Amino acid sequence: MGNCFPKPVNNLSSTNHIPTPVIILSDEKKKEAMIPSTAEERGRIVTPKLKCFTYSELRSATKNFRPDTMLGEGGFGRVFKGWVDRETYAPSKAGVGLAVAVKKSNTDSAQGLKEWQAEVNFLGKFSHPNLVKLVGYCSEDREFLLVYEYMQKGSLENHLFKSPEPLPWSTRIKIATGAAQGLAFLHTTEKTVIYRDFKSANILLDGDFNAKLSDFGLAKLGPSNGASHVSTRVVGTYGYAAPEYIATGHLYVRSDVYGFGVVLLEMITGLRVVDTNRPGSQHNLVDWARPALGDKKKLQKMMDPRLENDYPSKGARKAAELILRCLEHDPKNRPSMEEVVVSLQEISDIKTKPKDHTTQSTGPHRAGRYQSPHRSPLHGGRR
Repeated sequence: MGNCFPKPVNNLSSTNHIPTPVIILSDEKKKEAMIPSTAEERGRIVTPKLKCFTYSELRSATKNFRPDTMLGEGGFGRVFKGWVDRETYAPSKAGVGLAVAVKKSNTDSAQGLKEWQAEVNFLGKFSHPNLVKLVGYCSEDREFLLVYEYMQKGSLENHLFKSPEPLPWSTRIKIATGAAQGLAFLHTTEKTVIYRDFKSANILLDGDFNAKLSDFGLAKLGPSNGASHVSTRVVGTYGYAAPEYIATGHLYVRSDVYGFGVVLLEMITGLRVVDTNRPGSQHNLVDWARPALGDKKKLQKMMDPRLENDYPSKGARKAAELILRCLEHDPKNRPSMEEVVVSLQEISDIKTKPKDHTTQSTGPHRAGRYQSPHRSPLHGGRR
């Protein structure tokens, strides 16, 4: 039978009366797993009603985890598309009811299990329009699964680098704004949360291209008691992590802002943050692009050619200015995510003017595309 609360694992202990689906940990472990220790600390945290699935139910919902239902694979394990009843969440036939993404842990991965715990502990506590919704979970024997809302449009990464249909400028800014709102929410909760793995692969899109952050396995509570940072081991994805974090292991709230700047740079250029198929000086997008972002003519040449110049020049310049602010070496000089949201809303208000479409972009856009590592996608489009 399945357990209706996550099982205690390794050194974790359980209790008989758990009001929400979290694992009871020591004070030190609470901080690592982002569990508020008192009701006062929870404040305005919303507790979603999570469904406790049995393994049999999820096996039925995904057609016994058939290969043709697999959406993707990451370090945690594989992700499958399934169907459940909209009201009861009972398994249903394919195409009937509510589509869900079922993340199935790799039983041999200790890191995957730790991330499973963090996901339940985090998304079992918070609810926001720009965070992917956790529907439920399963903890049965050695099987650990998570069930999320299915995101019809897949990931931002897929649309930027794999889809034959380019995203228009207005949609890119809409996505950036939604993702920024998600980060701003995390940073301004009573217990500040540092996302720590902000990248284009972790921004999922619903049917209307509304952005939602996914994959909270690396998220961490921010500094407390007046401290400026927390010290932790360096994890994440190369190219997106802030320089101070890589160099010292010191994690600041505005380390996430650096990652946002990297993703926004990918969005306006259509280039991956790291691509070894580009010329040597252009392998790292940030190092190559940063000196040109403040130059109007160089910026125009860097813009994603798939936009076909259909974007407001002033909006592009404002976006470039915002990127430079986000990529400041000193985290204290970076804007807050609330300030970023305001800037993006201002950029969104700048309308495209008729332009001469004869200008051709130059630079590394025609180089081969680098397949960057990513972790446990929850979306469609990766069959």
